[in-house]
Amino acid sequence: MKQHIREKAISRAKTRIYLHGKRPEEYEAEILEAIVKEEEDKIKSDYKNKSIVMLLAALGLSFWT
Repeated sequence: MKQHIREKAISRAKTRIYLHGKRPEEYEAEILEAIVKEEEDKIKSDYKNKSIVMLLAALGLSFWT
């Protein structure tokens, strides 16, 4: 699971860098690691939020009622 999250974070980080008109090679290793860490945190947060919503749905609870 950790490897999957890491790979997805690296992919998102590369996309983020390219969208800013740069290449990953233009950044220092520490900055690249920080960008990947931010993306990992976002992915983990998304998974946690989705898990909570799925749990509530399984219990028959809803935010919209």
